[in-house]
Amino acid sequence: MQTLMMLSTGQRVVFEFDITCEKVISFRRRRTMPAVTIRNLSEETHRALKRRAKLRGGSTEGEIRLILDEAVRPVTRVKIGSELAKFRKTLGSDLAVVRDPRPTEPAEFD
Repeated sequence: MQTLMMLSTGQRVVFEFDITCEKVISFRRRRTMPAVTIRNLSEETHRALKRRAKLRGGSTEGEIRLILDEAVRPVTRVKIGSELAKFRKTLGSDLAVVRDPRPTEPAEFD
């Protein structure tokens, strides 16, 4: 198995392929997860993260991921699909939708 790593549109993309007798027999593309390094973290903060992770039964890395996810993607965010469904209910069920039964004419370009 040979691995070729390329940068594509700002994201790392890893290509894996098998070569037998100079013939590619399989090719697979998979995306790699981005990584973040945090420098100069105080010992107190690191200990608190480790303690919090241990109380929840997870890893320190998993706990940091959870904290970051909750900070940037809060649960209370507005979900457009839910809001549209609520709006539709306020209109009532007597909304008449009339569609033109004629076929659509093709566009003409000069």
